[in-house]
Amino acid sequence: MALSHDPLWPRAGDWPTIGELAAGDRLDAALLGAPAFRTSLSPTGAHATPAAVRDALRRFSPTLMGPPPVDLADALRLADAGDVADPDGPDGEALLRARVGELRERSELVIAIGGDNSITYAAAQGADAAGLITLDAHFDLRDGASNGSPVRRLVDDGLDPRRVVQVGIADFANSAAYARRAADLGIRVITLDEVRRRGIDDVVTEAREIAGRGGGGIHLDVDVDVCDRAVAPGCPASVPGGLQAWELRALVRGIAATPAVRSADIVEVDATADAPDGRTVRLAALCVLELLTGLHTRKVSA
Repeated sequence: MALSHDPLWPRAGDWPTIGELAAGDRLDAALLGAPAFRTSLSPTGAHATPAAVRDALRRFSPTLMGPPPVDLADALRLADAGDVADPDGPDGEALLRARVGELRERSELVIAIGGDNSITYAAAQGADAAGLITLDAHFDLRDGASNGSPVRRLVDDGLDPRRVVQVGIADFANSAAYARRAADLGIRVITLDEVRRRGIDDVVTEAREIAGRGGGGIHLDVDVDVCDRAVAPGCPASVPGGLQAWELRALVRGIAATPAVRSADIVEVDATADAPDGRTVRLAALCVLELLTGLHTRKVSA
């Protein structure tokens, strides 16, 4: 469907490509596509998602209502860095790791759009993350190399598990063996039920404190399958009873408001399996805007 044009109603996503900027230009945030899908435990068309999210961004404005209203495209210097070609496997992960590192050198926040959850491994390493927060229904502590193993792989490679916080871990979506593995490693697990008992703000405060303990950057992994299947039907592993869309958005905005968050990914959306109204892809696009909102919040609070 063609979108209407109104010069007084700007559209999100209308920011320049990184190639249109001078090589030394500093950025507030860079968007990078990472269409990984080959090692997914569930069949997925997640490689189609970065392009779909870019299209969906244009259905929204970049304007916060405030008051006063703020146009994020005016308040922040943003650029789209395109996609990493074929980020699957060791060679693809090396390319993704290097590209995130390059972008991190010139931007305050790198946002990687998956693709499946396997990209968290290379993206967090590329940003030299010292802490990790996951918004995810699953532990991602499996053996091997897949979208079910990035947290375990990061820990195996030296990430301090006592600086890992997993928010939204769901009943009936994990095994006791992986729960014991998380406990043995010292990972802080905040279950879906605990999020709802305590509230968003309290959980955000604890997650930021634990992942940020000791300094260095935090990587935020936004696995959209933490959401209820009604709002995220395009996530192969989403289940009924997960987070509502507003809960995910509030968590993303609150966590991104800390300056320690220097990189993030949005993953596990299969654009080819979404509902006809595109609700999952649109939620992923809104998570991009929530990350930018958190970035703006910390800049004006500095």
